[in-house]
Amino acid sequence: MTDRIKEKFNSLRTEADNAVLRAEEAEAKNKKYEQLLLEKEQDITSLQHKLAQLDAELEKAEEKVAEYKTANVDGEQTKMTSEGLLRKVQLLEEELDAAEKNVKETVEKLRQVDVKAEHFERQVQRLEQERDLWEKKYEESEAKYKKSQQELADLEASMQDL
Repeated sequence: MTDRIKEKFNSLRTEADNAVLRAEEAEAKNKKYEQLLLEKEQDITSLQHKLAQLDAELEKAEEKVAEYKTANVDGEQTKMTSEGLLRKVQLLEEELDAAEKNVKETVEKLRQVDVKAEHFERQVQRLEQERDLWEKKYEESEAKYKKSQQELADLEASMQDL
């Protein structure tokens, strides 16, 4: 019986040793899992922190996008206003070119009119001189005519006395 007890005892000891080994392995695994769990919790905390930072950055980015959209709308309005002003400037430049052309044409016409006016003034002066000459000739002729008439009247009077 002692052998049996010894065997049983050895068997129990082996079981106990095996149980202790399994318990030690389980504890080692448990520590390993606890360490892994701790690392994962730290990773989660780190990721949550990063998520919070990314949320804040996203919010800032969305604000910037809203600002850029507003600036873009303002820019487009400014661009449209600028394009409108550029069109007006272009039209005004075209009008100015047309006005300058008209001024040049008018100046040329005025120059031609001045030349014609000078020509006519010279003709008028020449005609006035001619008129003065004719008036002088007329006065001389009239004086000769009156003198001739006087002489004729005198001749008639002297012929009547004869």
